Amino acid sequence: MTRLYYTDALQTTFSATVTHAEPAGTRWHVVLDTTAFYPTSGGQPHDTGTLGPASVVDVVDDAARGVVHVVDRALTVGETVRGEIAWPRRFDHMQQHTGQHILSAAFDRTCGVRTESFHLGTTSCTIDLAREVSATEIAAAEKMANAVVWEDRPVSVRFADDAEAARLPLRKESLRTGILRLIDVTDFDLSACGGTHVPSTGMVGIIAIAGWERFKGGSRIEFVCGGRALASHQRLRDCVTALVRQTTVAAHELAGAVERLQTDNRTANKTIRALQEELAASIATGLAASAEDVGLFRRVIVSQPGWDAVALKALASALAAHPGVVAVVTGTGTPAPLVVARATNVAFDAGACVKQITSALGGRGGGRPELAQGAAADADQILAFARESVR
Repeated sequence: MTRLYYTDALQTTFSATVTHAEPAGTRWHVVLDTTAFYPTSGGQPHDTGTLGPASVVDVVDDAARGVVHVVDRALTVGETVRGEIAWPRRFDHMQQHTGQHILSAAFDRTCGVRTESFHLGTTSCTIDLAREVSATEIAAAEKMANAVVWEDRPVSVRFADDAEAARLPLRKESLRTGILRLIDVTDFDLSACGGTHVPSTGMVGIIAIAGWERFKGGSRIEFVCGGRALASHQRLRDCVTALVRQTTVAAHELAGAVERLQTDNRTANKTIRALQEELAASIATGLAASAEDVGLFRRVIVSQPGWDAVALKALASALAAHPGVVAVVTGTGTPAPLVVARATNVAFDAGACVKQITSALGGRGGGRPELAQGAAADADQILAFARESVR
């Protein structure tokens, strides 16, 4: 089988003869004597496109059969078909994969850290580095990588056997034997790779690091190249523009404005909680005074529309501060929040009560014998069930 993408990743159409075809569920597995379709391999996803009337939905590299095309309809052994690669997907993968070679080489050159693995996702890509890198090191590598992109250096393909490759300055030693395919970014990077790449670095457009995190003792770097970098910039621009409108500050002042809003929000929440606790205590006094005596304790079963779980907990706790009281408090929502509390002198298990209610009404929750909370059904069903069961 001739793999056209090995020597010309820009070729998007070709003619080939079907050498094997077999059904596979609702799909067909087709093998050709020649193909330009790249199979999933080396962290890079497969191409899509068409083979004659059939759509190619997956491409697999099979050790025995070579490149297997998964198509949506039958093709006949011996027939000649015209293959066409879906170019936007192919070019996107070429940009990302070439950008990865350049970025990995930049990390190697600027801070002496090697790339352990690479993944090309649907919206972004990642490389995993052998050690943790600092923000300063990341910025230096990103700067060098883009300098190489803008110099528009040639990216060429060459082949060498494993003995010759062992004498070459490969960025990462290859464990493969036999003939190796080498991707050469002129005077910058030489790596063994079977993927598709652009013919010059300028076609990568730009390499933008989108984020990073600690990962398995090293760093995972997320990045985007070319068209993905443009799309990422557009999303960021739209987000910043919306925030500028909402905060009425300049873009460079957003961080400070958000910090002030968070501080104001925390202060307001503390004030609200303090007022809610005061209100809960006041309401609890009235509710406790009119609590229904059921023999072993006095119960309060009540709904407070619009109150969140924190406020309901404050009310239930305030009710439980009154001797002999068991409180079942709920609010609005689907599922509705639920808090059960009991006074210290009452032999009642609030946790068991919450589990009983939530199990019966399709919710979940639990807690301690003196205080428990959860959520289930709606307020009316909770109230009705509690009036029958809390005795």
